[in-house]
Order: sequence, then structure tokens, then C-alpha cells
Amino acid sequence: MKHTIYLIVVSCCLLSCATKKEILYFQDAEKLNEKQTAQFFEPRIEPNDILYISVSALDEEVLKPYQKVTGLQTETRDEQLQGYLVSPNGSIQYPGLGTVEVVGKTRVEIIAVLTNKLSDFVKDVVVDVRIINFKVTILGEVAMPGVYTIKDERVTIPQAIGLAGDFTADGKRETVTIIREENGVQKVTKVDFTKTDFFSSPYYFLKQNDIVYVEPSLKGVKKSGFIPDIPAVLSVVTIVLSAVILITR
Repeated sequence: MKHTIYLIVVSCCLLSCATKKEILYFQDAEKLNEKQTAQFFEPRIEPNDILYISVSALDEEVLKPYQKVTGLQTETRDEQLQGYLVSPNGSIQYPGLGTVEVVGKTRVEIIAVLTNKLSDFVKDVVVDVRIINFKVTILGEVAMPGVYTIKDERVTIPQAIGLAGDFTADGKRETVTIIREENGVQKVTKVDFTKTDFFSSPYYFLKQNDIVYVEPSLKGVKKSGFIPDIPAVLSVVTIVLSAVILITR
């Protein structure tokens, strides 16, 4: 009986503890030492993106036909209401220029297109383009799940997890899910934060509207009550057996 109780106690300890392999990030980080990774990333415009386009020139009067008039007060800070919504067919309607195809292009490419078109009418025109609804959604076992707007249009998945306050103690590091839509098709991949393989993955940099989901570990699932908490059950069994031994002595 004593041996049985001892085995039960040891089992409780083993089942209630997480191993270092389940907790530590980037356990093979030495592989990254002096390894060159692709750091260049620029998102491409997708349907339903909202573009904030500003144009300037020495002669502001000449620019007026090519500037968006929203009817909003100039002090408004809601850039989205002043932005250009990319249509499902991938274009925007630009004042004085008409339809401009933008989907699949980078900001730099759109700036070049607009600068070229406007230069026929405006001297020394300067164009700037921003995606103002670049956002990612982070769900599951993180400290602060939610939708995060990325102002500089560049965020890696480790940075995104950092924005959300890091994994909770119950977050499963080995199978972080990323859901991405490309050309109307949903793509799903898994990322293992205990390794560094994903640093060279196309999912290392997140795209606009990506969804990141951190699933709960076995401990987290047990806390939810969907499956029995085995250590707790074994603890109860241990107490009962100890009581039986005392009574039968």
C-alpha cells in the first residue's frame, strides 16, 4: 500500500509540471547566429484595404482638383473616413484621375503610379501612401487578446505576441496557428515558438488581417473543466488511500 501511495504521489508531481521543452522559446537559437534572414518586407494592397494618400506641391491651388473632398472638418483625426477604400475589383477612384488599379501593388509602386499620372498636371508633386487599416487579430492564450492596428505596416509574429502581452502560463507554444487569406483562399499554418524554423518562413512577417491563435495546453484545457484534472483526481485518491491505511492499522 505504501508503494502504491508513493507511485501515486510521484505521478501527481509529473502530471502537474510542465517541462522546459514546453515553456522555453527559441531553444535552438544558436542556429540563428550569423544567419542571414530576409528582413525586407512590404505588404501588397488587397481588396478592402483603406489607403491614406497625401499629395503636396509648391502650388496648392493646382492640386485642389486632385485632392479628396470629404466634407469633414479639417481638424478631424479619423483618417479612415478620409481614406480610399480599395474596391473588390482592386481599384480606387482618384479625383481628377478616375480609376487607378492598386491591388497587388506595394506602397512604393502606387506612389510611382500616382506621381507619374499627376506629374502631367502638377509640377514637383510629392505623393505619400499608407495602409491605415493594417491590423492583425490575436486570440487564445495570450495576456491581452484583441485586434491590433500596426501603424508602420510591418510586424513579425514574435512582435505580435509581444503586443498581446506574451503567452499565458496555459498557452501552447509548440502549435501557434496563423490563418491568412490570399487571393480569396484561406491558408492555415502552425508555428513552433520553441524552435526558430519559422524565422525563415513566409509567415514570420504577418500580413494585414492575419489571425493568430494560441491554443491552450493540456493544463489549460483541464482548467476549463472539459476533461478531468488528473493530478487533482490522483490527489483525492491518495488522501482516501492514506485514510484507509490509518483506519486499517
